[in-house]
Order: sequence, then C-alpha cells, then structure tokens
Amino acid sequence: MIFKTDYKLEEFILNTKWEDLPHNVKTRMKGCFIDLLGALIAGSISRQFVSGLCLAKIVGKEGSIPAFGSNEKFDFFGASVAMGHSSNAYDIDDGHNIIRAHPGTSFVGAILAAAYEKNISLKEFLTALLVAYETTIRSGAAIMDYYDYAHSSGTFGAIGVAAGVGRIYGFSKEELNNTISVAEFNAPLVPGIRSVEYPSMNKDGVPFGIMTGALAVLETLCGFEGNKNLLEADAYRHYLDDLGKKYEVMDLYFKPYPCCRWAHPAIDACTKTMADNKILPDEIEKIVIKTFKKATMLSKGEPKTADEAQYNIAYPVAASVVKGGFGIGEVMEDSLEDPQILSMMKKLSFEVDDIIDSKFPQKRICRAEIHTIRGIFVSDDCEPRGEAHENIGIEWLADKFRHITAPIISREQQERIIALVLGDETIGMKEFVDIANSFATKE
Repeated sequence: MIFKTDYKLEEFILNTKWEDLPHNVKTRMKGCFIDLLGALIAGSISRQFVSGLCLAKIVGKEGSIPAFGSNEKFDFFGASVAMGHSSNAYDIDDGHNIIRAHPGTSFVGAILAAAYEKNISLKEFLTALLVAYETTIRSGAAIMDYYDYAHSSGTFGAIGVAAGVGRIYGFSKEELNNTISVAEFNAPLVPGIRSVEYPSMNKDGVPFGIMTGALAVLETLCGFEGNKNLLEADAYRHYLDDLGKKYEVMDLYFKPYPCCRWAHPAIDACTKTMADNKILPDEIEKIVIKTFKKATMLSKGEPKTADEAQYNIAYPVAASVVKGGFGIGEVMEDSLEDPQILSMMKKLSFEVDDIIDSKFPQKRICRAEIHTIRGIFVSDDCEPRGEAHENIGIEWLADKFRHITAPIISREQQERIIALVLGDETIGMKEFVDIANSFATKE
C-alpha cells in the first residue's frame, strides 16, 4: 500500500472558517449540538456516567473543566473520560448509515472539554465539531474497508477527537497529521455486533475511543511520533476528493428513541398501525415483525439493565405497544419489571424478510403483522424516523431535546439552552457550559 502525505485533510481541519460554511451546514451543526447536549444531559443520570466519573478521578487530575452533568471538575483528559461515558449512555445520539456508527457521541466529550479549557467561541466550537464529523465519517469508511469488518463508533471517534481537539489546540499541520495517525493506528477495533447480541456498557466502545483520541493529542504534545494514516493511502485518498464540497453531516440521521436504530422501524410500524386501527394492547394475540437480519440479532431477552434494554428489539417494541411510545423513562431500571411489558414481549416474534434484508444498510425497513381478536392488521414497510432524506431541521431536534431531557431539567431550562445554541455565536464556551451545566447538575 502506497501512502502520500499531502496534508489535504489537515489543511481542511485547520483552515475551515465558520463564516465560509454554507447556511444549511451551519444550521445542521447547531442542530447537532442541541442533539448532543440532549444526549449528555440524559446520560448524566446513567450508571455509565457514574463509572466514568470514578475512572476520571483515577486517570485524570483535578482541574477547572466540568464533566457536564456533574459538579466534578478535571483536567482535559479526565473531563474527556467522564463525558465519554455519558454521551452514548442511552443510545440517543446521531448516526451515519454508511459507517453504521454514531459519529457525534464518539468525540463530543473531548472536544467540549478542550473548548472549555481554551475558552473558544461557540462558532469556533461548532467548526471544530464539523471537522471532527467530516474526518470521523471518512476515516470510518476507510477503516471498515481496510479491516473488512464492521467496527463501531469508538473506533472512528478516536480520529474525530484528534481532528477536533488538534484544531482547538492550534496544532500545526505536521502535529495534526501525527495526532491523527497515532489515534487511527491505536484506535480500539470495537466489535459492535457483539454488543448487539450481548448488550452491556461496552456498547459502541465510545469511552475507549475518546480516551484513545485524547491520549493521541497528549502523546503528540509529549513528542510521541506516529506515521501515516489510512486516509493517506492510495486506496482511500479518494474519500477526501469532495472534502469541503460535500458535507457528510448532511447525511446524518437522528434518533427519536433511546435504543438501537435497528429497533426503531419496528416501534413505528407497531405504534402507527395500532393508532390507525384503534388497537388496544389487550386485544393483541401476537405480533410478527419482519425485518432485516441484523435487527433479528438484537437481544430479545428480558433486560435487567438500561444497556440491555437499549440493545434489545423485543423490549422497546413491547414497551412502545404497551405505553404508546418509548423514551428515557422506559429504559430506567425501575421500568424493566413492568408486568404488562414483559407479557407483551412473549407475544412478539421476529423473522428475516429477504427483500428487506437486501436493502440493508442503506435502508433499514420493518413490517409488522399485528394479530388481534378483531383480525390481522399489517403495517406498511416502515423506515426509522429521522433519516437524512427527511432534511431534519432545528425544530425537530429541539422537540426531541425537550422530550428526552424532560425528566431531568425544566421547560424553562430547556428553552434557555436551545436559545444559547441559536443565539450569540461569539459567546465563550466557558460561559456557555457553565450556564447549561448549572441546569443539568444535580445537587
């Protein structure tokens, strides 16, 4: 394999200016930040975040940077570690179909920590997020091809951390190239499908990806030398051909439910069919879900933890059928023993539909057959909501933010945070985070 270092990626990362970005890209980045803040706030009440704070105290140092959602403050590395445990805790963050992973969550903790440390402006923070997204998605495509294996978010996010934090730290193009190369070479090769089958806090490997990316930044500052990354290889340089022309952030999808995306179309197929036909849960005899193979590999057992509830297909569908929807409340541990939901789970079965399966991963489709005492009702073929072709805008993401953070902060606090994101682009990130964190912090 031939490698060529021409610094095309590094120059994009360092020289991209907020003022030069298309209006729709600027709007998308503000929407992404609202969405990621929702994930961080929701994640702050998770057991995973408790683990992250504990680890941050061991591997980090006391400092001035808040771990969003707590009163604890750390150095850059410690804050990155802590927030890396909360951003993906409830699997509610953005995704990209081609890499089958969640870009934003995989680097936001470290970039937010660096932005606070350097007190950059909101617009500079949003620009750092943008270059991290573009780098992460393109690197992810190259990594998946090179290893011929479906890795997951933490693998790709390490490179996103290197890109975004390297920009904030004012690295030269040589330093940035080194950081990206170190991060990509040492990135955790997360076997995401195992977490689909055997759910746990391992999930998409986000905490370890963020730690690797942050360490790559610090290693560069300490003189550690790496050499070459896959986007410099002859086989993958074409991923940079449209850099700065086509923005991959416009192809993101956004998740309305805190569970694996593969379960979303089944949720909507059932709830819409029930609503359209006025089906009550007590009328249901059985439900047959016809979908793609990967979705049928999700756990179907009774979940005992929030992570098992998220990487499950039977539980979210059953909870939605019984409750009429699926939110943060349904993945809390005290909801997992609801006898109505557990009973409904036993009425579900899942089958691979060959035509539907042939369209994966570009499309994730499901069809539900609901057998009731009144007859059989069949849904339309259903895709998950929030797909890229829907051109998701600020109001959709703001409504989602209000919904998922409602158990944690007040409506007034929600609107204040949204207004901060959409307001003065020159506000310093210290002020921004201090205000928003004062709402999210639990005494």
